[in-house]
Amino acid sequence: MNYNHEQLLTPYGKNIDPNNLLSDYPRPQLKRNSYLNLNGYWFYDITQGERPSTFNKTILVPFSPETYLSTVNKILMPSETLFYYREVFLPKDFKKDSLIIHFGAIDQTSEIYINDEYVYKHIGGYTPFSIDITKYISGNSFTILIKVTDLTDTSYHLVGKQRIKRGGIFYTPQSGIWQTVWLESVPKDYIKSLKMKTDINGYIDFFVDKTGSLDIDVKVYFNSMLVGNIITKNDNFTLNLSLVNLWSPENPNLYDIEISYGDDSITSYIGLRKVERKMLNDKMLFFLNNEPYFVNGLLDQAYYPDGLLTPPSYEIIRDDIIKMKSLGFNMLRMHIKISPYKFYEYCDKIGMLVFQDMINSNATNIKLHHGLNLIGIHLNDRNHRLFGRKNEIGRRLYEKDLKVMIDYLYNVTSLITWVPFNEGWGQFDSIRITELLKNLDDTRLIDHASGWADQKVGDYCSRHIYFKKINFSKKDSKKRILALTEFGGYSYPIENHRFNPNKIFGYKIFNTKDELQKAYKNLLINEVKPQIKKGLSVLIYTQVTDVEDEVNGLLTYDRKLLKMDEDFLTSINQELQTEFNTYLAKK
Repeated sequence: MNYNHEQLLTPYGKNIDPNNLLSDYPRPQLKRNSYLNLNGYWFYDITQGERPSTFNKTILVPFSPETYLSTVNKILMPSETLFYYREVFLPKDFKKDSLIIHFGAIDQTSEIYINDEYVYKHIGGYTPFSIDITKYISGNSFTILIKVTDLTDTSYHLVGKQRIKRGGIFYTPQSGIWQTVWLESVPKDYIKSLKMKTDINGYIDFFVDKTGSLDIDVKVYFNSMLVGNIITKNDNFTLNLSLVNLWSPENPNLYDIEISYGDDSITSYIGLRKVERKMLNDKMLFFLNNEPYFVNGLLDQAYYPDGLLTPPSYEIIRDDIIKMKSLGFNMLRMHIKISPYKFYEYCDKIGMLVFQDMINSNATNIKLHHGLNLIGIHLNDRNHRLFGRKNEIGRRLYEKDLKVMIDYLYNVTSLITWVPFNEGWGQFDSIRITELLKNLDDTRLIDHASGWADQKVGDYCSRHIYFKKINFSKKDSKKRILALTEFGGYSYPIENHRFNPNKIFGYKIFNTKDELQKAYKNLLINEVKPQIKKGLSVLIYTQVTDVEDEVNGLLTYDRKLLKMDEDFLTSINQELQTEFNTYLAKK
């Protein structure tokens, strides 16, 4: 099964180097010198389940077979099995005491074989996993065989926005390896994981998972100046910094960290920041570092026409963030996807707040929930049937991967809000899930049910408004932050920059830039701006780029054109910020 839409290429996808593909260290907050990137050409085959006797077809990893850049361009169906095969030759002196293989993400269920021995099975298409493969390897070479099945949206698994029958707000399915595969070798005593919790008074709490019981030596630097040092045998400890510089989008200050543990050495980084909801002028507002803050953001689907979920390069991630920041936006909502860690690193370093969505299962009863939302009715999500969540295994898989995501992204300074559910899609027990999130991470806020099916918990009164006039009630600002977490979605199709020349999806469609800008200004200035004095302090416009049939991005899908004038967008964002500042001045 293939789609016959015109193939768009980003400028980044036209000149990729298969021998140097997404080569940056994939885990920047636990980085060591030992690193072997396994991206590049692998052998593959697709069968009805049987293992191929030989492999003679190639695929460019980490691009899924459904993508243009993989060179395969074939959709894996639920009845089919995808096999990967590669022989790995280790550089001289690379292997230490233990050899670990890391997979950024494999969609959806994968079985890993090393030298034809079964070693691991992983379920979940969006979460990373690692395997110590030392005992399966005797020399300096070995083989990897990966068996993959992907039920996409025909099952209870977490699927995101992938659909076998793509269209509208749902996109081309993909399968298999779609994030970096890499190796590292570590000594017998090494640091397995590192979590850090900061305090804006200048403290960093360290939580270290390590083998052995050696001294751990931690040095913290700011602009190359040593500002903290501790030597301890403890797994959990606190380091007091001698210099405090807080992190914010305006000043993305980060501290560099060096950790020595026997023969193991790692580098990391962290920022000091605090987010909370707090009353001001009798309204609950978003606060950053003890100051009220206006969050003006965009929905970021992070899809690419040539790589789908996988960026053709890390530069495209960086440039998207820089462009949105230059327009006056200060937040991106990573929508129903866990991006490669490079996205979060760039947000940390460039200065861009992040709302992080959890991955949903298949979205059912969308029309029902949307219709009820329009008239202010929000069903109780303990009724699993009405939310497509009858399957207990699916609910358990969700909670397992939710915990993995929180642990994986815990150290990201720019990440300020978890979004466990979106628009009732596979939502269940969100009151309990919100408590679970609070217990796992008390450093961030929670948008428990973005848009619809509000269970009256969490930190945000979160609304998605596309089809009616934007209007918030002052009484809703008494307990939670007023947040317009999706709106706009104004569409402007531009020929030769569209994924699907035969179909347009958009909430309102305009034929010229002037029409689009006139409507956008009316929406932001005449509808959104008056809500700020009611307490509205979080905005998320839909969206950064076009995605497949959706042509409602500020950028075209190929990232070649900005649809509105840069000065026009920055001036509107400045006017909204000025309105917020004026509101604060009245306190």
